Amino acid sequence: MSDVKLEDIVSLCKRRGFIYPGSDVYGGLSGTWDYGPLGVALKRNIMQLWWKMFVDDAENMYGVDAAILMNQKVWQASGHVDTFTDPLVECSNCHSRLRADKLDDPNKCPVCGKVGTFSEPRAFNMMFKTHVGPVTEREIVEDAVTRAETVTIDESLSATKIPQTDNDPSVSYLRPETAQGIFTNFKNVVDSYYPDMPFGLAQQGKAFRNEISPRDFIFRSREFEQMEIEYFVHPDNWETAFEEWIKRIHLWCEALGLPESTVHELEVEEADRAHYSKRTVDFEFDFPIGREELLGLAYRTDFDLQNIQRVSGKTMEYRPKDGGTPYVPHVIEPSFGVERALMAVLTAAYWNDTENDRVVLKLPMHLAPIKVAVCPLARNKPELVAKAREVFAMLKKEFGAVLWIDSGNIGKNYRKMDEIGVPYVVTVDFETLEGETKDTVTVRSRDTTEQERVQLEKLISRLTSNG
Repeated sequence: MSDVKLEDIVSLCKRRGFIYPGSDVYGGLSGTWDYGPLGVALKRNIMQLWWKMFVDDAENMYGVDAAILMNQKVWQASGHVDTFTDPLVECSNCHSRLRADKLDDPNKCPVCGKVGTFSEPRAFNMMFKTHVGPVTEREIVEDAVTRAETVTIDESLSATKIPQTDNDPSVSYLRPETAQGIFTNFKNVVDSYYPDMPFGLAQQGKAFRNEISPRDFIFRSREFEQMEIEYFVHPDNWETAFEEWIKRIHLWCEALGLPESTVHELEVEEADRAHYSKRTVDFEFDFPIGREELLGLAYRTDFDLQNIQRVSGKTMEYRPKDGGTPYVPHVIEPSFGVERALMAVLTAAYWNDTENDRVVLKLPMHLAPIKVAVCPLARNKPELVAKAREVFAMLKKEFGAVLWIDSGNIGKNYRKMDEIGVPYVVTVDFETLEGETKDTVTVRSRDTTEQERVQLEKLISRLTSNG
């Protein structure tokens, strides 16, 4: 378990503009989070690194971007309408609704403290339900009532029970995962590209789950982003592909800057696996909340493509280019949550440097939201500011994510840059303008606090080196 406290990370994220509570100015909305300037940049860097490692650098990977709203048959065929549920209990005293399998004490309400007040658990479908097209709220409620659902106008987008068969063609759902958008495009990609087997389809995007008890900061929320791959293989070759993906995932964790000792493999027992999975390995991380799932790797067999073939009536067979027997491919699925990756990165990077009385985010250079900060030693000296602007423009062209700072004293600026993870601060001072040190600047390292004089012509190479 990490020594970092969750409240420290939450405080830093809000204070420095990484992550804010959703709709904060109006009192918030449980299970939602907004990303500030630094959070957006860090999230984007993680997602771009993932795309580069798993798509751009691979020969047999293709990207797709499916719509969030899909035909309701997608979720009926996949089993989500029937089985995508969590056990819900309600306290008769305070009326809190809680997830039964996550209670520390199954008889005591953690909200009001009363004992023996829970209802019997009932299945709660976590998909957000909506209607497509010009449907009024009254029509939504009347339609729900005819199916004996318990719904009010305020709850019309998230009914607590979703029927097995929905004859209303306007019904749709906010997708609870990105995977089904990949499966529904399998035939499209094969028809368009006819890729060699094995090959993968990758997608990044929003997913939505009406969590009963969203908790632990961004670890479990109602709106989040996923990075998923469906890797299609011949049925006889799934085991080899599975082992290869285990190695790739460890390389990914290394690229995130996660210490090897904090990442753990958990072979999921059959009783705990999803109904479609014949083998699942969860990769767990030592979060501040304990050892929890960071990402998952599942062997889904041909479950999804066979369902699509059965419901749609269209073949999902792949015809080998060598004239071999057609077959429905099997699937290896590595599934990554962006927010959990981001939370792991923040946890691994957070360092309370008591020796120097500072908090530091030791983010890898390739993930840091801001690569370099440029600072004139004195903001009221035009010649210093002008030179610093030249240096800023040069570095901005090279790195993009460069910050200009010209307020506060240099010591406070260093501390602030340490806290938001800026690897280097470049200071333009009077020595930059004249004497033997002309055209040199001071480069201060975040991790060591050491400072060195660097010639401007060598500045970029110095900042991109590991020394």
